[in-house]
Amino acid sequence: MPTLLLVRHGRSTANSAGILAGWTPGIDLDDTGRAQAAGLPERLAGLPIARLVSSPLERCRQTLEPLAAARPELAAPELDERLGECHYGDWTGRPLSELAEEPLWRTVQDHASAAAFPGGESLRALSHRTVDAVREWNDKIAVDHGPDALWVAATHGDVIKAIVADALGLHLDHFQRISVEPCSVTAIRYTPHRPYLLRLGDTGALSALAPRPHGHSAGDDAVVGGDTGADAGTGTA
Repeated sequence: MPTLLLVRHGRSTANSAGILAGWTPGIDLDDTGRAQAAGLPERLAGLPIARLVSSPLERCRQTLEPLAAARPELAAPELDERLGECHYGDWTGRPLSELAEEPLWRTVQDHASAAAFPGGESLRALSHRTVDAVREWNDKIAVDHGPDALWVAATHGDVIKAIVADALGLHLDHFQRISVEPCSVTAIRYTPHRPYLLRLGDTGALSALAPRPHGHSAGDDAVVGGDTGADAGTGTA
């Protein structure tokens, strides 16, 4: 089955201001975020990417622009609202320092499966829609491009953490233990039996994720970038 490269958007103006952006329109990458996005094509150079998919929010689309320009053979990124940010409802646009004083904050941090944002969605709903989205895309890309395909999805921090928690079989209540930096890449290899987390929040080079030649793997459960040992793990090598 294909390998998913989850790209968190580069640093945004809301990130640098300490604001919970959610689905607020017009939140762009800041100068640091644009520089991070500009470096993405080099980090992914040599990887045979089959498709680009993105959250519809501006900061994600802007993050993929340099990569799409460097890969003219690829179709334009396909937008999927299911990969959009959590709908934070009444929390949207508020400073994180202020939200940290809300009683719900501790629930979000310690018992995410019970957290529902006033006027928005629950973190359970976020998990369900995003995991369903990537698994459906994975099946489609396997049909269109074969089981060794790699594809990129640009999305958001909480979305990536929820997808990683699912891949690792972690309860959603533990998803806050996962950290992904702006413009980091998280790689998940899906197989017929289980997913493998190959990289988590990686901000370095990623050439080791290129598929190995056929006949060099250890079977259905083998992972891209290595059959066993350190190459199969998480890291920034």
